[in-house]
Amino acid sequence: MSRTTFSGPVTSDAGFNGPVVVDSSTFNTGGAVTSTLTAAQSGTLFEVDGTGDIVVNMPALSTGNVGLTYEFFVTTAVGAGTTVIFVLPGSGVSNWFGALQLLAGSAANPVNDIAGDTLTLANSTLVNSRVKITCVSDDATNSTWKAETVSSPVATIA
Repeated sequence: MSRTTFSGPVTSDAGFNGPVVVDSSTFNTGGAVTSTLTAAQSGTLFEVDGTGDIVVNMPALSTGNVGLTYEFFVTTAVGAGTTVIFVLPGSGVSNWFGALQLLAGSAANPVNDIAGDTLTLANSTLVNSRVKITCVSDDATNSTWKAETVSSPVATIA
């Protein structure tokens, strides 16, 4: 990914963002998957098949992580004995700041959680549940990631 610097007003008739990249294979296998995301995958929407346990590891601590964003969309419900977990690097040195919402719920049921390095979509999480995560700070020693979820049951952070 390259960066361009402009010194004056910039106009675009068609916008600056291209279509979203949709990854239908990495976490959509029908089996157990463990994978570590890369900076190059930032901006990707991942389809998730919850049939097997899924472990999504965030990139290793790096100042270059700030602004990285990933989205996940459950296309096959999380199985009765399985989970989908999102793990931050460096146990105990990084935290999720989560705004966790119940799918088909109301404004009265959001959950705010800011302590923990593992975000979990529990067993039986429904199709159409979604997760959006963004790195908001990373000094190569500690990191903070913002998580927005809409799921049923409500996602948890521990």
